[in-house]
Amino acid sequence: MQLDVDRAIETHSEAAFAFLERLVREPSIVGSEQSAMEVFAREVSLLGLEVERLPFASGPLMDDRAGIAPRVEKVTPGRYQVVARTPGDGDLLLLLNGHMDVVPAENPQLWTHPPFEPMRRDGRLYGRGAADMKSGFAVGLLALRAVLDVAPDLFAAKRLGFIAVVEEECTGNGTLRSVSEHGVLAPEVVLLEPTDLGLLVGGVGVMWLDIAIASPSGHAHDAGAHSSAIDKGLRLIEALRAWSEDLGRSEPEPSMATNLNPYALNLGKVQAGDWTSTVPSHATFSVRAGYPRAWTPDKAEAALREVIARFAAQADFPIQPQVSLTGFRARGYLLDGEARLVRDLSAAHYSAHGAAPAVYSLGSTTDARVYLNDFDKPAICFGAVAHDMHGIDESVELQSIVDAAKTLARFILMRFKGEDAQ
Repeated sequence: MQLDVDRAIETHSEAAFAFLERLVREPSIVGSEQSAMEVFAREVSLLGLEVERLPFASGPLMDDRAGIAPRVEKVTPGRYQVVARTPGDGDLLLLLNGHMDVVPAENPQLWTHPPFEPMRRDGRLYGRGAADMKSGFAVGLLALRAVLDVAPDLFAAKRLGFIAVVEEECTGNGTLRSVSEHGVLAPEVVLLEPTDLGLLVGGVGVMWLDIAIASPSGHAHDAGAHSSAIDKGLRLIEALRAWSEDLGRSEPEPSMATNLNPYALNLGKVQAGDWTSTVPSHATFSVRAGYPRAWTPDKAEAALREVIARFAAQADFPIQPQVSLTGFRARGYLLDGEARLVRDLSAAHYSAHGAAPAVYSLGSTTDARVYLNDFDKPAICFGAVAHDMHGIDESVELQSIVDAAKTLARFILMRFKGEDAQ
């Protein structure tokens, strides 16, 4: 059956690539995911899966488990998520998860090709979201199509689910609400993130902050006599970077020994000033900060606020910086490397490719934390080979979609047939 499923995957690979191209053409940035959701819904319907649209009302959800949704310019009315299930009345045995939201594609003139016009070149598919993580939907659909070809009655007793969520890139509210509001859950979850065909089992805590700096302004002819909000903010950012690096040395993550700093601080956005010949009186710095898995979000927030307040006092800020939370408030997570899910997915990969996959953690986060931390369900990330995620000319290796599907298909057969990988 393993050779049969491989042949089916090869046969359907072009259809999977075309499906991925259709997804990439839909610019599904946060708030505008619905057209891409419909592409997914149509595709899984063609496989005979039952589709349900889960209402996702706009508005923040804020607690220790998620974050507050950042402000976006446009939110599609009647927003929803999509879950597809194999037919039947039984419980889900396995859930596949993917996020439909992608990060913006700023400065499209820097791209070799327009970011939302998919292009194939040199064995890759280019476009915003092609790798992160619309490639995962192609992997999942390709594996499912092949499995149904060779074992059409596989899901007669137990069901498989495949959910497309929103807001993974900024909060995790999509996955959280799919469980807490709609009960979409299974004993095991595979999130089809691009992992370079490795098994991603953990990540650090992540928090988003807006730091608003205010300072008296004045005319540019006497700029030296005035305190620039931009200059003061940049000095504060350097202090936060130094704190982050010290934290990496004092509380290292043993599962991420190769990371120079697992808690890297990133200055993602700056909004400042109102006139070129005026010393700026205001500036807002949007920051992403990592923190140890052992910390709670409350502890991380308190530590960051303390660093900011202490620096402002030492640097004689005329006005205390104002700190607000704007997105992630995510606790770190780690799946036990000896877990059955890790062992069996590794065995499926070995069966498909003759080598064990890498098992690793990153200084970032995924929605796997929601299943692990909040619902005590083992969850793992596995998927294709990505290049330049969140960057210019993002791409995915097309062959890796096929390779990942071969692993995933074997794993699905193992779970639903109750057999070991051959």
